[in-house]
Amino acid sequence: MTPAQKAMVEFTAFRDTPVFAHGLVRDIRVRWACEEIGLPYRTRLLDSNSARPEDYYREQPFGQIPAYREGTVQLFESGAILLHIGGKDERLLPCDDSARGRTICWLFAALNSVEPALANLVTIDFFAAGEEWARLGRPAMEAYARTRLSQLSRWLDRQEWLEGDFTVADIMMISVLRIVRHTELVSEFPNLREYCARGEARPAFQRALAEQIRDFGTPRRASRAPS
Repeated sequence: MTPAQKAMVEFTAFRDTPVFAHGLVRDIRVRWACEEIGLPYRTRLLDSNSARPEDYYREQPFGQIPAYREGTVQLFESGAILLHIGGKDERLLPCDDSARGRTICWLFAALNSVEPALANLVTIDFFAAGEEWARLGRPAMEAYARTRLSQLSRWLDRQEWLEGDFTVADIMMISVLRIVRHTELVSEFPNLREYCARGEARPAFQRALAEQIRDFGTPRRASRAPS
């Protein structure tokens, strides 16, 4: 990796986070997409436990990360950012109308049909551990997550990726599946386990992960340029 002090693409990330969240914070989705196509980027680091600067809410109305800037383009929400990056390179978002439409469908499916089911378990297991309501509600939430994973597994079948070639939809879906890595849920479905492993083995993912980990604990502004 080489410095990219003048990179047009900049997005926010955290300089600190609990160990259980390493590799899961949503800026990794953006890093991964940039790394796949060699798009130079830099990160603007925020403290996860500190109040956001008031003007940050003009970039990200909910105070979350990542917030993305590229010249006059300002975006928030990882799905919107991935679609924007994908539009720069057919390797991530096909030009063919049919294939492009299917890719967009699957990206939204990852965010709207799969992530909420899995995020419930993250909330229960890490943020509400010990709460009576969490103990009582967890079996139902696990069953709901397992249903969604079963449906995804049935679709994927023996395919390598969701829709033929690797796309931003796979970046999003694999990133979503990884949020329950503290459980054995994904491993219950061999094809989903192998799907995640294929994604994680990609050099671009490995670079993105290394850069996110490197930013944790960094007190200064950090810049990255995909090799």
